[in-house]
Amino acid sequence: MARTLVTGATGFIGGHVVRQLLARGDDVIATVREQSGTTELAALGVRTVRADILDRRAIRRAMRGVVRVFHVAGTAEINAPRARIFAVQLEGTRIVLEEALRADVERAVLTSSVAAIGPAPPGESADETSPWEAGRHRIAYLDAKHEAEVAALRLIARGLPLVIVNPAHTFGPGFDPGRRHASTSIVRRFMLRQIPAYVNGTVNVVGVQDVARGHLLADVRGRVGERYILGNRNFTLDRLFADLGRLSGIEPPAVRLPLAAALALSAAGQRLPVGDVPSATEIRAAALNWAFVNRKARRELGWRPAAHEDCLEETIAWYREHDGDRLPAAGARQPIALRLAGSALRRVGF
Repeated sequence: MARTLVTGATGFIGGHVVRQLLARGDDVIATVREQSGTTELAALGVRTVRADILDRRAIRRAMRGVVRVFHVAGTAEINAPRARIFAVQLEGTRIVLEEALRADVERAVLTSSVAAIGPAPPGESADETSPWEAGRHRIAYLDAKHEAEVAALRLIARGLPLVIVNPAHTFGPGFDPGRRHASTSIVRRFMLRQIPAYVNGTVNVVGVQDVARGHLLADVRGRVGERYILGNRNFTLDRLFADLGRLSGIEPPAVRLPLAAALALSAAGQRLPVGDVPSATEIRAAALNWAFVNRKARRELGWRPAAHEDCLEETIAWYREHDGDRLPAAGARQPIALRLAGSALRRVGF
């Protein structure tokens, strides 16, 4: 039975990876930070060690006797300070993978992101060979993910048997402790009618169980030094919100704004006490073309994601179960002022 170390095991993707590793028969050890709860992992029979990924000595101790490593830990806080994002995404990745190399593990799998590849040009879809051009957007999260992969490739050149997976926007049941930043939070905000307006963009959506299964396939079948996009359906935000509306029974947002108008409203909102207003960084990222193809993962890993609607339905059902008292009933509509504004914008071509 392989002794397998998982970082980020208390998170959304990491928790599902742990469960699938246990089902495979691995002896799983999970690193957890001091402030992280361990109740769920203990219930699964997972041994935990206290180790922040920025603490090299603690990570070195956690690596003792480990055969395989899944580095899933990271942050989804796109608005965090640049220094914090780079510390977690770049320095944390470097420490974990350097210690994996030092421990002479048989295989390591790095959870990267499609953010490390960058958005595709308008009207196109990106793949693993797409050139890195996202630095011009000046979004720290994208830059840090890209730099973490660059650091990983240097360690592969030194002999680390590493495979990289690049999940797209991940939906499904459950959320990580940083609830506001969980990838499923867009569904929750949709169901709470907290998205009064949106911009024109594209997002690739994939189910979390499929992503976890892709990690295990990368471990067994992935080629060292290669990366694999774990993505499924490309949605325009119009189409995504339409499908969420159809499946949840809640009317989609009525107002689609031009990017410049959305940024102006965000700037104004940041200066006023008007609640949770998306930042300029969030808006600029949402307006990009996050469209991808998964042919390589299908061909080389034998990865077959489920029907794209499954993860939408599972996420909606999960929030209905856990937030049912707060969510509007099926049939809920957007406020009439927003419906009228959306109608007026559509008439003039937006």
